[in-house]
Amino acid sequence: MSSDPIVERVREAADIVQIIGEHVKLKRAGGDFRGPCPFHGGKNPNFSVSPRRGQYHCFKCGESGDVFSFLQKHLGMSFPDSLRAVASTVGIEIPQQRVERAGPDPRDPFWEMNAAAADYFQRELWDSERAVVARTYLESRGITRADADRFELGFAPDDIGTFRAHMGTMGFDVERLLEGGLLSRRDENSEPRPRFRNRVMFPILDAAGRHVAFGGRALGDAEPKYLNSPETPVFSKSKTLYALGWCKNAIRKADRVFVVEGYMDAIRLMIAGIETVVAPLGTALTEAQGAMVARYTRNVYLLYDSDQAGLKATFRSGDELLRHGCAVRVITLPNGEDPDTFVRANGAAALEQQVSQSVDVFERKIQLLERGGWFAELQKKRRALDRLLPTIRATADPLLRELYIGRAAEKTGIAKEALIREANTVPRGEPRPVGADETSHDAARTRPPLDDAPPLESDYETGRAPAARHRDRRRVNDSGASAAERELVRAMLSDPHRTERIAEQIDPARFTDEHYRAIFYAMLELEDDYTVERLADRLEADDVPVLNQLLEEGDAQNDPDKTISASIAVIAMRDIDARLAEIDRMMGLATIPEQNELMKEKQRLQKEIELLGQPANKSFKFLKRRQPAPSE
Repeated sequence: MSSDPIVERVREAADIVQIIGEHVKLKRAGGDFRGPCPFHGGKNPNFSVSPRRGQYHCFKCGESGDVFSFLQKHLGMSFPDSLRAVASTVGIEIPQQRVERAGPDPRDPFWEMNAAAADYFQRELWDSERAVVARTYLESRGITRADADRFELGFAPDDIGTFRAHMGTMGFDVERLLEGGLLSRRDENSEPRPRFRNRVMFPILDAAGRHVAFGGRALGDAEPKYLNSPETPVFSKSKTLYALGWCKNAIRKADRVFVVEGYMDAIRLMIAGIETVVAPLGTALTEAQGAMVARYTRNVYLLYDSDQAGLKATFRSGDELLRHGCAVRVITLPNGEDPDTFVRANGAAALEQQVSQSVDVFERKIQLLERGGWFAELQKKRRALDRLLPTIRATADPLLRELYIGRAAEKTGIAKEALIREANTVPRGEPRPVGADETSHDAARTRPPLDDAPPLESDYETGRAPAARHRDRRRVNDSGASAAERELVRAMLSDPHRTERIAEQIDPARFTDEHYRAIFYAMLELEDDYTVERLADRLEADDVPVLNQLLEEGDAQNDPDKTISASIAVIAMRDIDARLAEIDRMMGLATIPEQNELMKEKQRLQKEIELLGQPANKSFKFLKRRQPAPSE
């Protein structure tokens, strides 16, 4: 099997049922299609085509393969010709140079190992007495045996040795199981144990239908509630979409897709007959996932939960999809409902009714801001604009971008020309917008980063902008403040009991480095249950190397109390500077009386700087010396 990226892209995009169906009369049989075998000339439906796996197989003569091998064997094509033939059906252009089939793919053993593990988990679910709690859970969620078999759901038992012994009999040694993320160990000297224990298992397939990873839902009080496989040679969480392998052809034909939060949401929609759904293996879509969606359709419906986390993920996903030229609409379910519960109770027809009431993602932002009165006064209006501008900047379609600017001008009363200038001036850490020149981009590098989500439901009553929660993309390259955040996290790791005391003095939301902020939040959530292993399980994959680096440094702080005080002082200075920069931005939009109020606030902040100045300067030098060299 070739690992050439062009071959992979064509294979994933191809509709194997449609292509083989031009040569073989196929009829649906469950999730697959059956017909007479074209290779041995049979008349019975022994020839099976699986759109989920992208494979065909004859149960009589044993012929099997993918869409390319079918054309090669059935029509006598060469591999390059079969590649070009399939590519032409999906609109992918192949370079003129000849594409040769590569040798065996080094990832094959990992796909085989994950498929074997999925089979083991599936048999455990139905054949083992210890899986009764898993079967009860699935029954409580309205999942039948047929549903579970369709999605290959399984159960990982709690014991340590059975899974490893079974995989050993299949020829998969401990090192391979460790590399593939099915086993884990705390350190080099500890015994390898199954990564997934006492969990309902959701196999994760790639777009080509190959088993690449697993998600495990805890049964009981274990944390985290959902645990994914780690990064492996065949799995990258940020580049994988759950259910895409099952739904890609339906998405292309319907020219639309629903993006939901989790496994159960996606499964529920598919059970209800909605075969155009995917779920990111996190919360918001990543850049790679956005590109994958856009490869199949440009019409996207975001169907997240309506709670605070769901709204934040909605707008982050929306901006990512707009960067890829998608038209993005938001479906808002009734209070207390999520896609799983809503579709289970009301069916697919009710969801289609909600689709008819969906609104454009930018309009949804405006609705939330208007509901909270964020267009009523200057300072709130400035904050509202700071939440609309990232979506405008993200929009790749020039006509849609123009419409968004016009809508923002209408709601805020600000001239379109001023909004265009603002849209082309990019805060640090935000992607450069379409049409912005390098001068406007560089001129904005000192602007403080702002959370791009609108104020959420819980903030309407307080009338304040929400603190950023958990993960976002804000990254600040200020060496002093970044070092200060680093030192605070190091102090917490060396003595976890310091975490609560530090949190009393500084909110984790004020951290601008996403990795340090994630570690801070995770330690707060663990409280007395802290262990390094539990901490690592709560983090995203790209946070773990940062954690490991900090742990390897050990407790190298000569005076932790002094370090903590100095770090908090530096961050306070950074935040004051950010507010001063924001005041300067607001001056151009303010009336004369409002400008006077802003000047008073600016003078007050400058006095605070004078009070903090000398200690903070010393702290900055101290922390800058502590910042590790790039080679550390």
